[in-house]
Amino acid sequence: MSTPDLLYSEAEDDLRAAVRSLLTDRCPAPAVLAQAESDQPYDPAVWQALGAEMGTAGLLVPDKLGGQGATAREAAVVMEELGRAVAPVPFLTSAVLAVTALLGCDTDEEGVARLLRGLAEGRTTGALALPLSSTPGEELPSATVRTGGDGTLSGEVRGVAGARGAEVLLVPAEGPDGYGLYAVPTTESGVTIAPLTSLDLTRPLATVTLDGAPARRVAGADRARDAVRRALLTGAGLLASEQLGVAEWCLTEAVRHTAERHQFGRPIGSFQALKHRMAALWLELVSARATARYAADALAAESPDAPVAVAVAQAYCAEVAVHAAEECVQMHGGIGMTWEHPAHLYLKRAKSDEIALGTPGRHRQLLAGQVDLPAPTG
Repeated sequence: MSTPDLLYSEAEDDLRAAVRSLLTDRCPAPAVLAQAESDQPYDPAVWQALGAEMGTAGLLVPDKLGGQGATAREAAVVMEELGRAVAPVPFLTSAVLAVTALLGCDTDEEGVARLLRGLAEGRTTGALALPLSSTPGEELPSATVRTGGDGTLSGEVRGVAGARGAEVLLVPAEGPDGYGLYAVPTTESGVTIAPLTSLDLTRPLATVTLDGAPARRVAGADRARDAVRRALLTGAGLLASEQLGVAEWCLTEAVRHTAERHQFGRPIGSFQALKHRMAALWLELVSARATARYAADALAAESPDAPVAVAVAQAYCAEVAVHAAEECVQMHGGIGMTWEHPAHLYLKRAKSDEIALGTPGRHRQLLAGQVDLPAPTG
């Protein structure tokens, strides 16, 4: 078994610089706030620049299918920068969850290959029609959608991220032929996507209702289950890098503010109590980076330890992101509680990420089973 590589490669550093430059220009805090207050789930122009022109939409897709042929390591770098900017783009939902689910299907089948090309080139945006709270490693939730004898789907799925603005939904469903994964264009009749009130306005949730919607089966039986499980595992592992990016911004912003804010003739960051809090947060962030990088590297190498690495990363990084966001808000004092300051965007992203793709508690329970650590008795 190869030794995990937790360092960033030169190519990954170059990718980070490019993504950060684009997001600095196209997703400054005022633009993110304005987007959160709009009726659009994301800015198509920003996603076009990031996903299509820069090629991040196809990072996980092989070259022969129109993608970049990269790995989870490169995708993790993008996720980290998206967390740093709380950018409202469908990278996680389309370029990670939907793409990974399709990669688990028969990519030699023309219909699957065509869908992957569209997603990889940024011409199409997809979403996996499962609640964002679904936890990898657990039994898949019972499909709430049923197939009809005429090749249509009917049912409802709540809490779906990325459904608004997506052109195609990948829907797990049960029917006479058993469990399957189906592709449903959102433009078809019988498809309704109703927005839900979301804590994180930069990653809105929706209820997907299908009423006799035309669908095409892209995987059946065990293959569909394996594809969905792999998508959830990859999504959870890369979400840790987004949580790392959120925590990095929060600590950097707290240090900047406390260095500039003066009380009693000196910067408040020079007070010992605040120094200790920021130092403790920095130590948490260093550990979070190690666990997030380990998860990304294990996924990239298709290591048998990937489920353990992902569970460790999610159990730790989720709480670090929330802690960093809370500290950032508190250290800003009154201004940190205002709508105009972006701190609340990071707190909301951190809190919503904490329950996305499994809570820290659920991942600890999964980890205990994976490493054969029984729960205490008595």
